[in-house]
Amino acid sequence: MANLKVVQVRSSIGSKPKHRGTLRALGLGRIGKSRVLPDRPEIRGMIARVPHLVEWAEVEEEKSR
Repeated sequence: MANLKVVQVRSSIGSKPKHRGTLRALGLGRIGKSRVLPDRPEIRGMIARVPHLVEWAEVEEEKSR
């Protein structure tokens, strides 16, 4: 299963409160901050809500032991 790497590339200043809340729910809050999140429909929907503030890419899940 793949994961999604999401990076905030624009400030949330001046954006709608729902967009700021979506960034917070994704675990972002500053420009340049990134998170690796599971590829689920809920996460994809949140990314679709703020495409002008974030960049994302699919990454392979790392096998850690």
